[in-house]
Amino acid sequence: MLAEAAIVNPSRRDSTPRHQAVLLRETLELLAPPRGGTVIDCTVGMGGHTRALLEAVGPSGRVVGLDRDSESLALATESLWEFGDCFIPLHADYRDLPRILTEGGFGPVHALLADFGFSSFQMDSPERGFSFSSEGPLDMRLDRSRGLTAAQLLAAWDEAELARALKEYGEEHAARRIAKAVAREQQKKAIVTTLHLARVVEAAIPAARRFRIHPATRTFQALRIAVNRELEGLEEFVEQACRMLGPRGRAAFISFHSLEDRAVKHTLAKLTPHCVCPPALPRCVCGRKGIVERITRKAVRPSSEEILANPRSRSARLRVIRRFEEGE
Repeated sequence: MLAEAAIVNPSRRDSTPRHQAVLLRETLELLAPPRGGTVIDCTVGMGGHTRALLEAVGPSGRVVGLDRDSESLALATESLWEFGDCFIPLHADYRDLPRILTEGGFGPVHALLADFGFSSFQMDSPERGFSFSSEGPLDMRLDRSRGLTAAQLLAAWDEAELARALKEYGEEHAARRIAKAVAREQQKKAIVTTLHLARVVEAAIPAARRFRIHPATRTFQALRIAVNRELEGLEEFVEQACRMLGPRGRAAFISFHSLEDRAVKHTLAKLTPHCVCPPALPRCVCGRKGIVERITRKAVRPSSEEILANPRSRSARLRVIRRFEEGE
């Protein structure tokens, strides 16, 4: 079986939470999905981008939507019921894209979108454990049917492992200080809730060293990345996504923190035409052609109006490429 498809429950259509899709206008304009084309939405979330893509390809096109979060996928499917068979929802990890395209026979792919962010539904659901602004279990799993929770990771890591994760995934300057405070607290009482962890981190950071963001922001980011293995296989996925596009097909990638954007940027740079000859050579002899061209020379950022309407969009970065045709 290819993947688990979400089941539509018509009685819940009106209760589907609303989510503001980030950089929606810019993504649609730059991705330019063709009428009647096949589009892959690798991260459906609450379906904001998916709806726009379905409207763009029309009734003769189709959008294959993947998501690791079965709960979000089910809600998105309910909200997209009017598109019928044009929307194909699959409960799957985007890193399984090669297998999914092969087994499903979904080629050629005219456009592909991967939004690596989290939806407001996920962030604002206390039971998911993503936010330090409300009490909830320290879970953070996108797919709650598998894997370790954030609380279980904290219990399994020693102080050095936690400090390393905070520095690598959260780019946290006070990683050692926070890790020591967490380890000390774990000896007294297991940290299993969001507010408990947030209080421990906040107490570990002197007031003079606190900046505009909450002291626990980077700690929660680091745990979320570790729990969901967000950076694992990311560069490989970006390259595979580009290679699986049909001629002149386009791919768009939306990142929300520097680690993701760096991986996307470096991978796309490797796939674009560029000379790798030693600088001492008088002319290029490597003949490196590349397979894609960058539609966006620099990352596209949200407008001030969008950030004002949706503050969570402020860190978004959009990069778009086009696959070369044979012989181009």
